[in-house]
Amino acid sequence: MRLLVLALTVALAAGYQVSFVPEFATGKTYKYKYEALLLGGLPEEGLARAGVKIHSEVLISAAAGDIFVLKLESPEILEYSGIWPKDAFIPATKLTSALAAQLLTPIKFEYANGVVGKVFAPAGISATVLNIYRGILNIFQLNIKKTQNVYELQEAGVQGVCKTQYVISEDAKAERILLTKTKDLSQCQERIVKDIGLAYTETCVECEARGKSLKGTAAFSYVMKPSDTGVLILEATATELIQFSPLNILNGAAQMEAKQTLTLMGMEKIPVEPIKAEYLPSGSLQYEFGSELLQIPIQLLRITNVETQIVETLNHLVANNVAKVHEDAPLKFIELIQLLRVATCENIEALWTQFKERPDHRHWLLNAVPAIGSHTALKFFKEKFLAGDLTIVEAIQVLLSSMHMVTADLEAIKIAQGLTKVDKILENRVLAEIALLGYGTLVSKYCTENPTCPAELVRIHLICLWSVHDLAGQEKFEKLSFDLKVLGNAGHPASLKPIMKLLPGFGSAAAHLPLRVHIDALLALRNIAKKEPKMIQDMAVQLFMDKALHPELRITAAILLFETKLPMGLVTTLADALLKESNLQVASVVYSYMKAMTKNTAPDLASIAASCNVAVKILSPKFERLGYRFSKALYIDAYTSPWMMGAAASAFYVNDAATVLPRAALAKARAYLAGAYADVLELGVRTEGLQEALLKHQVPENADRITKMKQVMKALSEWRAHPSSQPLASVYVKFFGQEIAFANINKEIVERITELARGPAIHTYGRKVLDGLLSGFALHYAKPMLVAEVRRILPTTVGLPMELSLYTAGVAAASVEFQAEVTPPLPENFHAAQLLKSDISMRAAIAPSVSLHTYAVMGVNTALIQAALLSRAEVHAIIPAKIEARIDIIKGNFKLQLLPVQGIDKVASALVETFAVARNVEDLAAAKFTPMIPAEVPAQLAGSMSESFESIPTVLPSQLKLLKAFKKKMCAVIETFGIKACTEIESHNAAFIRHCPLYSMIGKHAVVVEVSQAAGPVIEKIEIDIQVGDEAAEKIIKVINMSEEEEILEDKNVLMKLKKILVPGLKNTTARSSSSSSSQSGNSPSSSSRSSLSSSASSKSSCSSSSSLKSKNARSSSLSKQELYEMKFTKKHIHQHAFSTARANSGSSGYSFEAIYKKAKYLAKEVSPIVTILVRAVRADKKPQGYQFTAYFDRATARLQIILANLAENDHYRICADAMMLSKHKLMAKIAWGIECKQYETETTAETGVVGKEPAFRVKLTWDKLPKSMKRYAKKLSKYTFHIAKAAGVNLEKVKNIRNQIKLSVAVASDTSVDVVLKTPKRTMYKLAIALPISLPFGDTAAELEFYQSNWADKISYMITKAHSAECAMVNGTLVTFNNRKYKNEMPQSCYQVLAQDCTPELKFIVLLKWDHTQEQNQINVKIANIDVDMYLRDSVVMVKINGVEIPTHNMPYQHPEGKIQIIQRDQGIALHAPSHGLQEVYFDLNTWRVKVVDWMRGQTCGLCGKADGEIRQEYRIPNQRLTKNAISYAHSWVMPGKSCRDSSECYMKLESVKLEKQVVLYGEESKCYSVEPVLRCLPGCMPIRTTTVTIGYHCLPIDTTLNRSEGMSSIFEKSIDLRETAEAHLACRCTAQCV
Repeated sequence: MRLLVLALTVALAAGYQVSFVPEFATGKTYKYKYEALLLGGLPEEGLARAGVKIHSEVLISAAAGDIFVLKLESPEILEYSGIWPKDAFIPATKLTSALAAQLLTPIKFEYANGVVGKVFAPAGISATVLNIYRGILNIFQLNIKKTQNVYELQEAGVQGVCKTQYVISEDAKAERILLTKTKDLSQCQERIVKDIGLAYTETCVECEARGKSLKGTAAFSYVMKPSDTGVLILEATATELIQFSPLNILNGAAQMEAKQTLTLMGMEKIPVEPIKAEYLPSGSLQYEFGSELLQIPIQLLRITNVETQIVETLNHLVANNVAKVHEDAPLKFIELIQLLRVATCENIEALWTQFKERPDHRHWLLNAVPAIGSHTALKFFKEKFLAGDLTIVEAIQVLLSSMHMVTADLEAIKIAQGLTKVDKILENRVLAEIALLGYGTLVSKYCTENPTCPAELVRIHLICLWSVHDLAGQEKFEKLSFDLKVLGNAGHPASLKPIMKLLPGFGSAAAHLPLRVHIDALLALRNIAKKEPKMIQDMAVQLFMDKALHPELRITAAILLFETKLPMGLVTTLADALLKESNLQVASVVYSYMKAMTKNTAPDLASIAASCNVAVKILSPKFERLGYRFSKALYIDAYTSPWMMGAAASAFYVNDAATVLPRAALAKARAYLAGAYADVLELGVRTEGLQEALLKHQVPENADRITKMKQVMKALSEWRAHPSSQPLASVYVKFFGQEIAFANINKEIVERITELARGPAIHTYGRKVLDGLLSGFALHYAKPMLVAEVRRILPTTVGLPMELSLYTAGVAAASVEFQAEVTPPLPENFHAAQLLKSDISMRAAIAPSVSLHTYAVMGVNTALIQAALLSRAEVHAIIPAKIEARIDIIKGNFKLQLLPVQGIDKVASALVETFAVARNVEDLAAAKFTPMIPAEVPAQLAGSMSESFESIPTVLPSQLKLLKAFKKKMCAVIETFGIKACTEIESHNAAFIRHCPLYSMIGKHAVVVEVSQAAGPVIEKIEIDIQVGDEAAEKIIKVINMSEEEEILEDKNVLMKLKKILVPGLKNTTARSSSSSSSQSGNSPSSSSRSSLSSSASSKSSCSSSSSLKSKNARSSSLSKQELYEMKFTKKHIHQHAFSTARANSGSSGYSFEAIYKKAKYLAKEVSPIVTILVRAVRADKKPQGYQFTAYFDRATARLQIILANLAENDHYRICADAMMLSKHKLMAKIAWGIECKQYETETTAETGVVGKEPAFRVKLTWDKLPKSMKRYAKKLSKYTFHIAKAAGVNLEKVKNIRNQIKLSVAVASDTSVDVVLKTPKRTMYKLAIALPISLPFGDTAAELEFYQSNWADKISYMITKAHSAECAMVNGTLVTFNNRKYKNEMPQSCYQVLAQDCTPELKFIVLLKWDHTQEQNQINVKIANIDVDMYLRDSVVMVKINGVEIPTHNMPYQHPEGKIQIIQRDQGIALHAPSHGLQEVYFDLNTWRVKVVDWMRGQTCGLCGKADGEIRQEYRIPNQRLTKNAISYAHSWVMPGKSCRDSSECYMKLESVKLEKQVVLYGEESKCYSVEPVLRCLPGCMPIRTTTVTIGYHCLPIDTTLNRSEGMSSIFEKSIDLRETAEAHLACRCTAQCV
């Protein structure tokens, strides 16, 4: 019985278990009161907000099964723009009425177990209204679990599928169930969001880990009553909060707050009847985008007749942007774009037909069409271009803009793909590039947004590469490079394998491709690396580790690697590889990038920075000192986490042969903002072969010469030519990671441009331009542009969309009117030279102007209603000018007049305002704009601030002070020209609430710049009058002569001098000593009086430098520290007046500077001016006002005087400058200024001389009194210079030097360097051997330059090439290579060795060296151009033979009749110079020899002297490019072997592979070994008489292997090295009489 009772009890309990699933009973209608509010603004009360409110009653009843009907009753829409919470919502009556039919139409929806399913609605319901219904249904979305009260899940809702947490509790007493659910909108499995204009940005996950720019959450609370069949929702509230800041929400953010309340009013038995119409499936609960995508949020348009409205807007733009840009032109242009987006293709076609013959309307329409941003723009371009309606310039503009502004969809991609196959487009190279690159960009954008790309898009590589197989040669390579750029823009992982097949080691085709194709293939993988970094890393590491590849290719692989955010292990792998790296160019790039990365602050690269920090500690001891002649990587960035803002810049330059011009350079700029980053700009340049093309002499192709040189080189064992670098320069530009343009410059293009420049077409065009200028013209041009359109649209719980957007549009315009008049009139067929004999008058009016608008929006944006925060920034500028000019070349007169422009005072203005905007399309006149910051502080603001932020003080008076707007007006007046400029600044922001950047931006900021005529006399115009020649005196308005006081003073000076002569020993404290006498006294103390201004003061020694210098017999190439510190300067010139006192007394020009200056302070009475310049304001009362510049030149004294004076009658302020050439080696100048040039003055002396035995020059600047402002700026400049000098490694010493004097001394240290000493009153700075970019024209260089006579271009080119040449020489029996590697060369007897040669197929030169054992001396042979030059010794005298003919030394110098080759005698030797052929110098004398190659030959040479590429670790390369470790073996590999033992040259040796005498056990197997490096051995029939030991590499074979000597030995040099052993090399041989 007990068991039965227990069972019944359990059964009853189970029967009464409550179901928490909301349920609507059949036959009942549930009536709810619904209110939704959406409000945006700053969180503090008392500031402006904008929002929307919806009131309604909601009726829900069951229809059938799981289908329910929802209907609204008495819906009402209200809008808000005002001070929150003081102002009230305003009913949008007209909008409510317009939407009443839709709002009152019932909809159907599926509902089962608390989950909303499909939604059904009649055809007439718009997407916006349907989303409002979804907002209501979202409240009923409840995923309730019976067994859990607290749980999480990903729940579908209006915003998408997001993380939702449920908490369920039960109030048993009140019989209520309380449910709370919260949604984290930043953790969504599927977030509904629409981004526009962000296709080129990348999300910075690491940036958002430190702060967020956008964050949202939603909370729902339910009060439910349990019932037998489920629960009844009595009340529900929903609150959503979205915060946004462009910087970081932690530092203040604007917010969007959404609230919903749903309260049960009762239940009725009358069911809701749906309308009699077909209910169509209309999606699910999730938000669906509608017309808001086409609605630009900055303005709301009521579009009734789109075509008519477009015409009106076009007419407004054309009419109001002629003379200047209208201030609202950018907004009108955006309006035109919005109307075009709504228009159909038929509308646009009708507009084009109407306006294509009207240039102004056509221009505005063509600029607006690309901004439509849909496939309509591409379709328009295709139709009009094929119809011939567009010019090439218009087509380029429209196509380029459209490709990057269009939204990537399948229709747009289909049209773009079609454009790449249009013959008319492919015929124009520029259009073809834009079309193909743009197609790749569209694929990239589409596949980024849609990861499941259609197969035909993924196979883009097939579309690009299919045509390459039909091409050959250079055309094929160019097409291949171009197609790789297209694939690089697309950046799809499916293209990885086809691209890899073009890389060495991954495809057989790569072996036949040039280096630049390999590099383009690697660069094409950079966008793929962002999506598949691991795949790229695996491939790039293999390329980097392959040391057989070209260094530039390996460097490019390293660049690619670092863009994949390498893990720690891979960075360590690279570091370990660098320790064994033999190529310093590669090592330098990777190490410098790692080192730069250690200072990184950007969050996305923080892991790489940490890894690089470890790697640098490993590598720094070995690579820290690599200079900038090696390839480098630079990286710099700045990132602030509190603002989530930053910028970074990186640069790489590749210099594979350490030449002046780098082989390639790449620079990239990246920007970080709001948790995203973008590679804004990238520029790449390749100059491969450019330097060589500019400097080398084009040797005519001579078959005999080439054949002869190749025969010489064939004698070398397995010699291989280096690849020839074709003269080529290329450049490409990328914006936001997409390549938009590139250009290749080769020889053909240069020749084509040159031919065009010299052809008749350019002259005809020039004549047309000249005729157009002389006949006058008027030009009006306006350029509109939608600079930026960035939008993010996301739904709210209410169902209305919230939008964050940024728009920038600008219009620039210029109006130019020009007229010209020529006197006398020109004949009809005049020559341009006749203009030089005419009087030309010109009048021009120019008015450039620009207007730029930027809008930032946060709030509700639909085609029906807008309620948002709108920040508007407007910049407007206009700089008008009216100019008249007159040129009379015969009379030497030029006059320019600037005329006043009437009606324009405001030249520039900037205004930034933030509003709360509310408006609806049915009542645009009632739109309301409320400034964010009210004019007065509301009483409740203090309380709200103290509640919102603890850091803000609650004392109201201080806040009132902070709220006061900042206003300031600053004016500057230029009285001389009657110009007044004023700047007015006003700022009123929210920083008084919270001190952060966002609050500082919000409010009103204004800057206005006005330029007007100053008060005072009326200025008619400003005139600049320049007169040169004999008529310059006639233009002088104000004559500057000596005043009476100066004349009396001059008389007194004469009497004092006479008294000093008559009374010896009298100390004259007022007279100045001449520069010649004072220069002889080196021990006289410095004086602070005016006498210190003379040249004597500049030569006096300071107390710190009074100690005498130790004499030196000879000067070294650079000064010692003590010598440099003193820098004893010896003059090598004598003043003319020192020759004869009689000449000085006779009034000769041999007076000193002071004597000549005192004789005539002003030259106005002595000579006529050579030029007069008047800059004056022409007043209405004709009084002079302005400045006069006059220059005089006295040939007798070689004196130049310049006087600048104010034209005002009573203004005696002047600037006087005097310069005089006292001799060919000394110049002096004096500058005086102030009242009558008496207040301040400086003296400058420049003279040449010697320091030790080397040429030098010195500049001294002395002064007595300077203005305070000049002293203040001089001190600032001194501090700045001190820091720069310290950073540059300049030696600094604090020394008390001569007061009021700066002395700069420069002494020649070598042909290409100088020693510099700078002495200031308190400091001495000096630096030894400062490298110069040219070779100074002294000594040998001066003699060599005589060959070029008066050709300055060739002289400069020679000085540059000599300075950067690479030198190889013999020093004390040791050979020093181009790379400064030293080794002993054990030369074979009587056999030539290749000392240096051009190793490209051009074979421009070969230099051979031979040891003649009979005379025991060296001989050199040079093969260059079509001549053979032999240098040898005879009786200790160097002799020269050219093509076998001896040239006597008295016939030197020798100049080649065709090429630029000269042979001169220098010291005890002979020097050959041929820099344009790549050979800078070959010098040969009794004791030594020296070879120099020009800079552009670096990396292209070979021989004993090496490659001149800076790679000292790869110096010993034998002719077949194998790297050997033994110097002797290396030197012997470059021996020219003998042909037979009967050869007259007596060279009896050859190079061969030798067998190792002993057997070895290799890998457990007995083996025989053969050398893979050639060994010098005697010819058959000859025996060695002198030998040496060399260490070489051997390749081993199993002992039983049969080796065919003829075949096997020829390929042995290609084998790998198994071991290294010594071998005997022969240096001298003696042959038997029986040898053959």
